[in-house]
Amino acid sequence: MNTILNPLYIAVSWVIVTIHDLLSPIFSANSGVSWSLSIMGLVILIRVLLIPLFVKQIKSQRALTALQPHMKEIQKKHKDDRQKQSEEMMKLYKEHKTNPLASCFPILAQAPIFFALFTVLNGIGKHPPVAHGVLTQHDVDSAAQATIFGAPISSTFLGTTNSTVKIVTIVLIAFMSLTTFTTQRQLMLKGMPKMDSSNNMMLQQQKIMLYAFPVIFAISGVNFPIGVLIYWSTTNLWTWGQQFYVIKRNPTPGSPAFLELQAKRARKAGTPDSESSEAGSTEPSSVEIKGQRSQPKKKKKK
Repeated sequence: MNTILNPLYIAVSWVIVTIHDLLSPIFSANSGVSWSLSIMGLVILIRVLLIPLFVKQIKSQRALTALQPHMKEIQKKHKDDRQKQSEEMMKLYKEHKTNPLASCFPILAQAPIFFALFTVLNGIGKHPPVAHGVLTQHDVDSAAQATIFGAPISSTFLGTTNSTVKIVTIVLIAFMSLTTFTTQRQLMLKGMPKMDSSNNMMLQQQKIMLYAFPVIFAISGVNFPIGVLIYWSTTNLWTWGQQFYVIKRNPTPGSPAFLELQAKRARKAGTPDSESSEAGSTEPSSVEIKGQRSQPKKKKKK
């Protein structure tokens, strides 16, 4: 297994060491700030590389939203035959070239990197520290001494009795769970068109993710080194900001955010429209005035 993941260990450790070497003249080499910012830099690099997958995820979600009426018809037509229902669903996805699992692509793509980072940081937390990838023994000794808010970045909640470590991990786990919940809730409230909740597979899936993922992070977070919690908290914050930008600037048609954007554009476009309507309202009055002027002429002719 280590042989298979060794290229990932090398890639992850190389990015961290490179950023750390750039930050060492600013902060000290053993500073937790240097190592923490190196992990955050790894997140930014990975998320930039994953932008094409994120775009594909958005397109797939919108395609699935557009297919909801057809999916509902299939469910209604084959409600007594689950196998036939699944076959028709797969046929529908194939015809429209969409994939219901595309929303999980960014998470799945990060999973091997996340595991590699976990292994690298877990090696730093061992006694003595164990180097992985391009990390030297000097690097892991330096990282093992690095602390953030007084807690070593290689420590875990369950692996220590230090109260500072426990407080820092609880705060990071809470932040990690909160950002996961708010990101999913933001998508459901503003980024998705209003749908009938009865027998809606996509909506039910989103509700499960809304509550399941924060719980999973909260339970599993006690086993993660603080460096991994920094990584996952940063990527959650990036996901929230990225989603907020898309929902605000390019929302899904029919979603509450889309209606808000249309109303905002209508208000902006309403300024010239109101002027033209005012101009239009003055034209009939001028016609009436002309009509009033023509009446005395007719009387004079009589």
